[in-house]
Amino acid sequence: MRIGLYATSATGLEGIVGDIAAAERLGLDSAFFPQLTAWDALTVAAVAGQRVPRIGLGTAVVRTFAQHPLALAGQALTAQAATGGRLTLGIGPSHREIVEGGYGLSYDRPARHVREYLQALNPLLRGETVDFRGETLSAAGLVEVPGAEPPPVLVSALGPMMLAIAGELADGTVTVWAGPEVLGEVVVPKITDAASRAGRPAPRVVATAMFSVTAAPDRVRDDIRARFGGAGEFASYRRLLRQQGKAGIEDTVTAGTEDLVAATARRFAEAGVTDLLISPVGTDEERRRTLAFVARLS
Repeated sequence: MRIGLYATSATGLEGIVGDIAAAERLGLDSAFFPQLTAWDALTVAAVAGQRVPRIGLGTAVVRTFAQHPLALAGQALTAQAATGGRLTLGIGPSHREIVEGGYGLSYDRPARHVREYLQALNPLLRGETVDFRGETLSAAGLVEVPGAEPPPVLVSALGPMMLAIAGELADGTVTVWAGPEVLGEVVVPKITDAASRAGRPAPRVVATAMFSVTAAPDRVRDDIRARFGGAGEFASYRRLLRQQGKAGIEDTVTAGTEDLVAATARRFAEAGVTDLLISPVGTDEERRRTLAFVARLS
């Protein structure tokens, strides 16, 4: 299992690039950037790729409803060229609350939307001309970025329908808040079966998880509850938390001793996760200590 950084620094662009450089020095395999309501993930990847020379870079995830496949293909291939071919493109439909409440768009049929999005995006990334007419979107045109190879594409997927689409049409999945049990019992077997039936290689399963080497786990969880508790109200995350017997996002945090952190990381590997993205949480010192410790596990 490869270990990377889920880079969520709020300290400014220099801070983000500094975190990526530190992750590279520690020997981590990759750094993935979220697409939230601030930094643009692909732009940050392109900037980091120019200044940090070796580490793999990815997005987790770019929202499909916010960008047409033609626009995303051009942006992703530009970032791929800027990073010297180190990009992994993670995409996902986001949530009804964001798409309808924020963008003012319809969130009807998100699985159909993602299937059609990939049917248009994949050939565009390969430099092919597309003339696609679907039920949820249309795309006609060509994206030319000389020298840029198509990046691997991951889809945020938790339910059976989305996992089937990811296995059939993408290179894997990227998850958030999902623990080793649900990954090993549901996510890995379903996406692997879908990829096999489609004649595709074994998929990547990229899992993001919050870790903290700390003597004050309750404080760390209280902070996560205050920062991210509202995300637990999104329908897909409510289902995921119930599936895992957890009351809130804070219960997905692994906080405590080095032995506890190491044991949890092993459980992710045993579940079939190919890439574990560590989101270090806690104080600045706890985050640095956690990342350095987890890097030694890889």
